[in-house]
Amino acid sequence: MKKLTSILLCLIMTALCMFSAGAASEPEASASAFVLYCPDNGSVLLSRAPHAKMKPASTTKLMTSLLTLEAASKGDSLLTFTREMTAEGSSMYLKYGDKLRLSDLAVGMMMCSGNDAANAAALTISGSFEKFAELMNSRAKRLGMADTRFVTPSGLDAEGHCSSAFDLALLMEEGLKNKAFAELTSQKSASVSFEEPEGKRVSYRNHNRLLTLYPDCIGGKTGYTDAAGRCLVSAARRDGVTLICVTLDDRDDWNDHIRLYDYGFSRLERVRTHDSSESFSLPCVGGERESVPLSCGRDLDLVIEKGRSKNIERRVIRDCFLYAPVERGEEVGRIEYLLDGRKLGSVSLEARESVKRRAPRGFFERIKEWWRHGKE
Repeated sequence: MKKLTSILLCLIMTALCMFSAGAASEPEASASAFVLYCPDNGSVLLSRAPHAKMKPASTTKLMTSLLTLEAASKGDSLLTFTREMTAEGSSMYLKYGDKLRLSDLAVGMMMCSGNDAANAAALTISGSFEKFAELMNSRAKRLGMADTRFVTPSGLDAEGHCSSAFDLALLMEEGLKNKAFAELTSQKSASVSFEEPEGKRVSYRNHNRLLTLYPDCIGGKTGYTDAAGRCLVSAARRDGVTLICVTLDDRDDWNDHIRLYDYGFSRLERVRTHDSSESFSLPCVGGERESVPLSCGRDLDLVIEKGRSKNIERRVIRDCFLYAPVERGEEVGRIEYLLDGRKLGSVSLEARESVKRRAPRGFFERIKEWWRHGKE
């Protein structure tokens, strides 16, 4: 009996060990606040105090750089660096009288976290730091950054200047949608050519060491002040899955981001829908044809937890019939994809062909046709 009990215990322990080895354990993080966020599906995988209002230090420059690049896309104006643009702390070492393009200031901010570049951008775009802060806060509000209030363009400590780990993840998500921003933040170094002094060219190295330490990293921004501690916002992409990690007041930020990313990528996968190859049709009232062929314009890439693709619910939403005329490409319905009741995405159903209105018929004939289609 004792021998049988020992064998059973051994089997149970072996099974538990195998289960533990196969399950991804949640990593530890030394940050006062952090969030691991997936912009592909809007989910938070892990977090600690994600909405705590904290000092974001130079991660503030994510917003300043984005606004600068957007302004430069409308007119990359030439500016002259002046005394009022100077700032303490990290710098791209601009001197009075230097002339460069607005977009070059984004390089200085994203590579070497230049506070002078942030000040120069704010004054060039808005004319004052106060008005530029209003621009920053207006954009933050539109992005849903409810925990954020910007006071300075650089992120140097100022009364009331705050953000949260979750808000900074939303900001990084917005930045990655901008092609110029996404390209700049992914570079390990970038150069600026000055108009004055003529021929001056300076290469700036990116402070974001994660671009070297973690092959999947696609960008981010560092930050530090004595009051804020070490702050880091980064993004990584693997096998079609994008993750954003934010740590605030974190003495071990590089390693924490790596551990959090490895955990996140072990949990998620990208799956593709296959409805674009299917055909649908709807009856058509009053048309030259009895029905309208429909098609799904494209397939979707959905990011979900690994091994759960069979649990995706597919819901086709459309009317029972259509009224002529119907134009080719006209949206007449949609297909929604859900997991555990949460909407993952949707694609439109479109008319594949045009159907003209049929020549008018008698009143009773039209009523009869409507009744027939309404019962189908």
